[in-house]
Amino acid sequence: MPSSPMVGVLRSSRKAQHSQRSPPILKSYVTLPIHKTPTSIKHLLSIQNNTPTMSSLLELAQTDVKSPIPPSLLAPALSSPPFLTVPGTFNTRDIGLIPGSLIKPGIIYRSGGFFMAGPYLPSEAKTILSQTLKIKKVFDLRSVREHDQAPDPDFGVGIEGVWDKPDELDAHVELSEFVDGQGEKGYAWMYMDVLKVYKGAIRKVLEAVRDGEFPVLFHCTAGRDRTGVVAGIILTLSGASPDVIVLDFLLTRIGYEPAREQLIAFALKGSFAENTEAPGFENLINLKESCWNAFLKAAEEAYGGLEGYVKGTLGFSEEEVSKMKDNLVVRN
Repeated sequence: MPSSPMVGVLRSSRKAQHSQRSPPILKSYVTLPIHKTPTSIKHLLSIQNNTPTMSSLLELAQTDVKSPIPPSLLAPALSSPPFLTVPGTFNTRDIGLIPGSLIKPGIIYRSGGFFMAGPYLPSEAKTILSQTLKIKKVFDLRSVREHDQAPDPDFGVGIEGVWDKPDELDAHVELSEFVDGQGEKGYAWMYMDVLKVYKGAIRKVLEAVRDGEFPVLFHCTAGRDRTGVVAGIILTLSGASPDVIVLDFLLTRIGYEPAREQLIAFALKGSFAENTEAPGFENLINLKESCWNAFLKAAEEAYGGLEGYVKGTLGFSEEEVSKMKDNLVVRN
């Protein structure tokens, strides 16, 4: 199974001392203690849904990563929007169905990697992707080594797999960066590196958004950090509120559950932690709202925000960004 640059501060594997290291496989989850759930998110759920379904999902999403989610609770959660089931992968959802999302449903999907399928994708999955979801392109956001070790399977007729070779062979984690607070420093550094290392892949996803080549799906390994950064950019361009973006991350904890034990094992290996009690490991595997906010602050200082990154670093014009927004958003 491939390792993932999802976990930790991305470092250039070109440095000799890291060139032979196995990369980490996971980045993290969003876990807010229930009593600390932001009032604004609670309000959003009550207003948008007026049903207990999303409230129950939100509560379930706060399960600590070290603790398994009981199957009796997991199955109904994963069968509820915005989640959907695609054999061979996990953590799949329609970001247009996130409560409060302004994005048209059925055009942008995110998921974990397809490594659970092995080299061949089940025929049922091909049918779902091509005929039910009508996916046109699947974007692979993984590193060189991950891609080489476990290339995406053939998705079937009519679906193009897209992988843009990043500027980095591999990734590793420095647990020391995650020790203080809730790991904000480590996450800000890690996500800023995602913007640099994977800018080619991010641009390709946004080109599809600009050109209206929908529906599309993008993934990394756990469907957490690189995928989360891209989802955050797209949600930001659509005009989504910060609470909607945070909620999208919270739901990731549920979607990750089918591969939780495997990904934690790879996180231990990739971070060189002796055990799950190693300083910084708890912060590494539990993504918090404060960590996302630390990243946004860093992006604001460096680029003028995520939209500034899209225009300045990726080189999209005002007109192109405006077209992206029009293609994404449901207009009354």
